[in-house]
Amino acid sequence: IKMAGDSRFPDVDTEGSEKDEETEIVVNVGGVRQVFYGDNLNQYPETRLAELINCLSGGYDSIFSLCDDYDPGKREFYFDRDPDAFKCIIDVYYFGEIHMKKGICPICFKNEMEFWKVDLKFLDDCCKTHLSEKKEELEEIARRVQLILDDLGVDASESRWKRCQKYIWKFLEKPESSYPARVIAVLSFLFILISSVVMCVGTIPDLQVVDAEGNRMEHPTLDSIETACIGWFTMEYVLRLIASPNKLHFALSFMNIVDVLAILPFYVSLTLTHLGAKLMELSNVQQAVQALRIMRIARIFKLARHSSGLQTLTYALKRSFKELGLLLMYLAVGIFVFSALGYTMEQSHPETLFKSIPQSFWWAIITMTTVGYGDIYPKTTLGKLNAAISFLCGVIAIALPIHPIINNFVRYYNKQRVLETAAKHELELMELNSAEGKAASSKSELEDLAREGKEGPFYSSRLKVSHSDTFIHLLSEEKHYRTRLQSCK
Repeated sequence: IKMAGDSRFPDVDTEGSEKDEETEIVVNVGGVRQVFYGDNLNQYPETRLAELINCLSGGYDSIFSLCDDYDPGKREFYFDRDPDAFKCIIDVYYFGEIHMKKGICPICFKNEMEFWKVDLKFLDDCCKTHLSEKKEELEEIARRVQLILDDLGVDASESRWKRCQKYIWKFLEKPESSYPARVIAVLSFLFILISSVVMCVGTIPDLQVVDAEGNRMEHPTLDSIETACIGWFTMEYVLRLIASPNKLHFALSFMNIVDVLAILPFYVSLTLTHLGAKLMELSNVQQAVQALRIMRIARIFKLARHSSGLQTLTYALKRSFKELGLLLMYLAVGIFVFSALGYTMEQSHPETLFKSIPQSFWWAIITMTTVGYGDIYPKTTLGKLNAAISFLCGVIAIALPIHPIINNFVRYYNKQRVLETAAKHELELMELNSAEGKAASSKSELEDLAREGKEGPFYSSRLKVSHSDTFIHLLSEEKHYRTRLQSCK
């Protein structure tokens, strides 16, 4: 490092004889030389390169506060930074905006922009989107790592009730945490399937029984199975609510609302059956109970809790609202046009099935979606030609938005797999660094063993212990190293 007052350096010109606009500076970034002029750099005086123009008058302390090295003979500033990112950043002095090259890490590029003191507002919108996506990925990785660390760590300062809550939460919400938790998840899945099957089988007339008033009702055995399933769902929900760290967030979660809708009709219908007859007519009670029983179909959505595929599909549909809206718009326009044409062309036939344009909407829907029930069909030549064109247009209209929807599904599914792998790698890195910390503390002891010729099985076992037995204990300690995740941030 060249310090102020070093005899190898000539004196720095402090008179400022040259004007800033005519000043020429040479910057060497990672071996790549760039020449800049003051009139370009002074457009953004708050940036690091613009500060280089005036730093010569401040002596070497001012110079070395901005760069890594300086050659006074060539008036060349040296920076140990990424040259590829630097080539993109200097575009702000010529074009007023910055585009990030493909292949550069967005987080590293953001750090480079902060080093060169260039505001992020100069980054183009397309690159900002890429940067925000990468930030979200890192935040998701950090969240997953933190969840795993919370599961592994045990805070001795917590009360027994808090520890019990954590255990119940892991037991019911995280099947991967232990073998009993996986068994509970499988049982919950089986109860959902059994309840759905019982709901369907209970509608078969041969399996129903007739009560004293001549009304058909579910078989008592099926009703008992249904009651047992509802009991399981109720116990599961109550335990999860008690163990949840955030009760309000838990109650407002979509999947938990589905759980409530799955069990609530049973208790409401039970209440109406025993108490409702005193308040209203029996027929009204039976109709209300029947309507509530239909709501039992909501429990099939409970399968999404145990299926990552259904969760991925839900997210893909949520991200594809625009494409789905285009699909509905195409179909709506086609249905209106072809139903009106079909009604007009079929009026000349004496046995026409097209009585009105609104009635023709049904024919247009089943034709454009290629269902074709055959209950309404054209009988004239022009009507058949209109029908052929309508289902061809329907196939095209449906096929166009399908590809983006599939892409959203594949992208989200692959992203989830990448995030899971990244979280595992982050934990492995933390484990390795923890093991290296303990290995460094016992380095002298291992060297003594090597000198004494103890490089056999005992030596190997000591090394293995340092890489495995210290993992969980050292994760909660303060770290003096930077993980990959922290470096990216």
